[in-house]
Amino acid sequence: MIWVVTVVAAVTSFLISYLVLTALSGKRKMVVMRLKGIDQPFAARSDIEEALSQPFWQRVILPITGEAGRTLSRLTPHAIRKLASEKLAAAGGFGRLGTDEFLAVNIILAMGLPVVTWFLLLVGGARANKLVGFPLIAFGVGAAIPYLLLQRKIRERRASIQKDLPDVLDLLTVSVEAGLGFDGALAKVAEKMKGALVEEFSRVLQEIRIGVPRREALYSLGVRAGVPDLALFTASLIQADQLGVSIGNVLRVQSAAMREKRRQRAQEKAMKAPVKMLIPLVMFIFPPIFIILLAPAVIRMITTLGGR
Repeated sequence: MIWVVTVVAAVTSFLISYLVLTALSGKRKMVVMRLKGIDQPFAARSDIEEALSQPFWQRVILPITGEAGRTLSRLTPHAIRKLASEKLAAAGGFGRLGTDEFLAVNIILAMGLPVVTWFLLLVGGARANKLVGFPLIAFGVGAAIPYLLLQRKIRERRASIQKDLPDVLDLLTVSVEAGLGFDGALAKVAEKMKGALVEEFSRVLQEIRIGVPRREALYSLGVRAGVPDLALFTASLIQADQLGVSIGNVLRVQSAAMREKRRQRAQEKAMKAPVKMLIPLVMFIFPPIFIILLAPAVIRMITTLGGR
């Protein structure tokens, strides 16, 4: 069994080394940039100096993950790439990583963490069953860590969108009723406010400006964000656009409805609070109270009965 693990670790190490060397050896842009630096020795700031002034993440990590991602994307099933792309869109991006780079980081972690775990166990003199079991666990952990972090960012972004939706709708309503068009109201929101929802509306505005139909941009927003209230709002706007209903009336009704829903969610959380408080109350508060109240009586009974 040990030789099987050794072969698997060797093959994994070879794949990681191959990906890294392939990424580093295929930098034609770096060669072109260095030639430009030689051709322009008296320039005030060469391309090499400009590249060296960038952070380490942009100079080294991103090119490696980019090349590795493009190499591995050919072997990745289309369904997995589509799922990763949708998750990244819902999270508003994951740093500066694209879909290929994110998949490359995921695969490198899934392959590298078992190798490191196996090597540490081998140096520590672990048994054969641990040499097989722990690297398998490390493989699952390495493959799950990027998606868990991405899922956490998605939850935080959706919570931010849910929280900011009534305020943003109020500003949209006021802007439309003041005489601005819907596109102008979106631009005003992007100018005056910040947050995940404002970023999504800014993206919708950019899509409309480059020629995407408003209905498609709003529909994509509702699907991409994954927030039911926002999906209901975009569906109402699309229906109003199809039927020719005034957008100001729709915004006013939706704004009032979103505020009412937020008030109901706050009341729901307030009603759940006493139930959630029972667990720490029973586990950590009642036992000390019982000890304080009953301990003197128990001690007196023991002393009295023991004296007899």
